[in-house]
Amino acid sequence: MAADKKLLSPMKHNPLLIIFSSISLILVVVYTLRSIYPSPDLKPKIKILPLWQTDPDADSDETPGYIRRCSSSRRDNPSKTFYDDRKLRYMVGKSIENWDELRKQWLKTHPSFLHRSDKRVVVVTGSQPAPCKSPSGDHVLLRLFKNKVDYCRIHGYDIFYNNAMLHPKMTSYWAKIPAIRSAMVAHPEAEWVWWVDSDAVFTDMDFVPSLERFNNYNLVLGGSNDSVYGKNPSSLGLDTGVIYIRNCQWSMDFIEDWAKMGPQTRDYNRWGQILTSTFKDKLMPDSDDQSAMIYLLRENKKWSEKTMVEKNPKPNKNWSTLVTTLENVTRNYQTLERKFPKLRRRHAEVVGESNGILWDDHLKNLDNKRPTITHFAGCEPCGGESNSLYGGDEDCRLGIEKALNFADNQVLKRFGFMHPNLLDLTSVVTVA
Repeated sequence: MAADKKLLSPMKHNPLLIIFSSISLILVVVYTLRSIYPSPDLKPKIKILPLWQTDPDADSDETPGYIRRCSSSRRDNPSKTFYDDRKLRYMVGKSIENWDELRKQWLKTHPSFLHRSDKRVVVVTGSQPAPCKSPSGDHVLLRLFKNKVDYCRIHGYDIFYNNAMLHPKMTSYWAKIPAIRSAMVAHPEAEWVWWVDSDAVFTDMDFVPSLERFNNYNLVLGGSNDSVYGKNPSSLGLDTGVIYIRNCQWSMDFIEDWAKMGPQTRDYNRWGQILTSTFKDKLMPDSDDQSAMIYLLRENKKWSEKTMVEKNPKPNKNWSTLVTTLENVTRNYQTLERKFPKLRRRHAEVVGESNGILWDDHLKNLDNKRPTITHFAGCEPCGGESNSLYGGDEDCRLGIEKALNFADNQVLKRFGFMHPNLLDLTSVVTVA
C-alpha cells in the first residue's frame, strides 16, 4: 500500500504533468468523436455503396437491368399507405378506385423505388397446382420456368410464378386474370405487368421490350388488327399467352370487364353463345379469355384506343415454323461472330444486357434472327394431350426441346459451355 502511494505522489505534486495529461485526454476524446461524427467538410467526396447497390445519380439507360433494379428501401418512410386500408382486395370482382393516385402516394413514401419507376417490369407466369398428367410434364414445366428465371435474372426483372388457383372457378386460361390483378396490387412499384404463359419460351435472351413504344398504350399483345377489328374477326386474332399490361386504373377497370365473361359469373353460358356467334372459327362453345378480349376491343373504343396489337400474322400457330429454323439461326449468329471478333468478346453475365446492344447494328440486315418468344399454344406439355390443330404430341415435344436448348445455349455460353445438339439436353461442349 505504501508503494502505491509513492507511485501516485509525483502526479499529486506536479501540476504540469496534470495539465499535460488532461490535454491529452481531451485530444483523444475529440479525435474519437470526429471519427464517429465527421463534419460536413470532412465527409468523403466519393460515394461508397455496397456491391449490389448502384448510385441512382449515375444510372443511365445503358446500365444493365440486372443492376438497375437494385435499391434499398431502408430509408423509406414508414407512413401509412393503401395497404393499411382493410377494405383493400386483391381478388377479381372487388374493384379498386383511384388506383393511379394510390400508386403515386405509395411511391412518394418509398422514394428508393422512384428512380426509373416507369421502366420497372414484373413478369408473371404460372401453372396448375396438381402434378402433370404427362410423365415428363413436370420436368418440362421446370425447364420452362428455368427459361423465364434465366431471362429475368439477365434483365433484372422480378418474377412471380403462381401455381395456386387465386379464384377457385377461374381455372385453365382464365387463371391468368386473377394472377395479373393480384400482381398489380402487390407490385405498385412496377409500371408494367408482363404475363407470359407457362408454355411460352424466351428464345432471344438479349431481347429488351421497347417500352417507349408503348407510351400511348396500356395493353400490348401480338396479333392481327384485321383479325381483331375486321369484318370477319377470328378467335385466334390475338395471342393472350404474352401480354404487357400497364399498372394503372385503366387496366384495373379493363380486367374487371374481361373477368365478367369468365366461368365464375352467372352469364358464363350466355357469353359462350355470344362469342360463338361472333367468331365463326371458334370451335369451343365455352367463353374463353382470348375470344372475350377480342370481343371487348371490338365493342368498346375505350379499350381499343389504348390497346396496341403488335403485328403477328399467325398468332398461336407460328411455333412449328419457327423451331425448324433454329439451327440456321445459330449458324447465322456464329457467322457474324467470326466476321466481327468484337462480338465474340467474353463478358460477365451481369453485363449481358449492355453487351447485347453491340449486336443491334449487325442484326439490322439479318433476315433470320432469333425469335423473341416462341409460344407453344395447343401443345399442353403438362396435360399431355396436344391439340391436333397445332401439331401432334411428337412435334410439340421436339419443338419445345429445341426451343429450350436454343435459349439455354445463350445462357450457358456466358458460363463457357453450349449444347452442340439442340435435341440433346445432357451433352455440352466448352466454348472457345
